Amino acid sequence: MRLHYLQHVPFENPGSILTWAKENGHVITNTQLYQNDHLPKQQDFDWLVIMGGPMNIYEEDQYPWLAAEKAFIREAIASGKVIIGLCLGGQLIADVIGGKVTQNPYKEIGWFAVHLSEEAKLSPLFSFFPEQPVVFQWHGDTFSVLPEEAKCIAQSQACKHQAFIYKKRVFGFQYHMENTLPIIEGLVENCRDEMVPDLYVQTPEELLAHPEYIEQNNKWMNLFLTQLEKMYRKGEL
Repeated sequence: MRLHYLQHVPFENPGSILTWAKENGHVITNTQLYQNDHLPKQQDFDWLVIMGGPMNIYEEDQYPWLAAEKAFIREAIASGKVIIGLCLGGQLIADVIGGKVTQNPYKEIGWFAVHLSEEAKLSPLFSFFPEQPVVFQWHGDTFSVLPEEAKCIAQSQACKHQAFIYKKRVFGFQYHMENTLPIIEGLVENCRDEMVPDLYVQTPEELLAHPEYIEQNNKWMNLFLTQLEKMYRKGEL
């Protein structure tokens, strides 16, 4: 299988997703958008992973490549690719399928619990999650409105839409299960100015104090990817 990922800043890479892909012998390619890399042809990859980033989806004046990226994602969805969007990546997907991305009532930075929907718990993609998994958050915007075809599968106290599925093979997550310790350290180093004390904003020390959460999140991501690949190969997506 060929996995391509889109990266928006040097310090946010796919983390444990890369480890999973390498361990399973998949071909990995990438586009570093902040370096103005060229996007691939649709026939050159099978799965697409769209990473997070500190920019907003509507900042095309500051980040001109966002326009081309949105067109590319729209084409990938129409081509039937398996697509996973993380934070900004999920917001970009929501935008191109007709949803709306706006500022969330609260900024979420740190380790917080989410609640999966009853429908999600019945899916083999998510049935292994506990009742209230604690996941890593770093976002100010959110996909506040989703089109009818997109099903919201998770929410939290601070954010109504934490994850969604579209056409059985496109996934948007507001939270991160792929982050490794170096990625979280990079976020703290490069985006520390966003950590203004608030109800759902933890301190840098709190973010970095939970290696057990990182390990558990990476395990959940691996289980999700493994089950997703199994269903992909069986033609069940």
